[in-house]
Amino acid sequence: MNTAAQGMLFVATDVAPAEEADFNQWYDREHVEERVAIEGFLSGTRYQALDATRKYLGLYKTRTLATFRSAAYHAAFTRQTQWSVTHLNNMVNPMRRVCAIEGRVGIGTGSHLSILTCHTPLSSEEARHLGERMLRENGFITSSLLLPDAELSTPLPKEAAAPRAMNAMLLIESREAACGERLAELACREINAEAQFYALSWQLTHQERT
Repeated sequence: MNTAAQGMLFVATDVAPAEEADFNQWYDREHVEERVAIEGFLSGTRYQALDATRKYLGLYKTRTLATFRSAAYHAAFTRQTQWSVTHLNNMVNPMRRVCAIEGRVGIGTGSHLSILTCHTPLSSEEARHLGERMLRENGFITSSLLLPDAELSTPLPKEAAAPRAMNAMLLIESREAACGERLAELACREINAEAQFYALSWQLTHQERT
């Protein structure tokens, strides 16, 4: 695994309806900012499902994958607030993966996100070539390949310990929902993958905190 590559913390979950309002308040008012405040974190972004297994998704980008081995990152877990402990334990069917970001094509942040979970291996070179072809399509913003690190992808409190598949994921960001669906369809003609779809909720960058 390339520890010099940018890193991504991927956390998807459902939440019980009775907990949902407080869960969103916790995420919006505390959790995202706490994570982005950690040295080496670049941004935290929230999404909500349009057509996906889990309703909520958080993506946290880091300067390198090695950030997840840092003392600053591990120290964050020694000072969890009770609010955090409560909601981490209330997550339903959560999924946590720590990934290297490879094969990125394009710039910017799209309003819609297509996640293609690969059922067969996909290399960073293959992902880059696919992204370069999609770059010519209307509505394409960026694509990138997430390669999970099994050692760093420790499970959340309510996450099933095993089996935990460490599938590569191709992320496609687009201008609107229809574009995301079309781009996912094009990509799935070339790779063996299953698509899920999310819409952007909001994003916090490290620069906005300072």
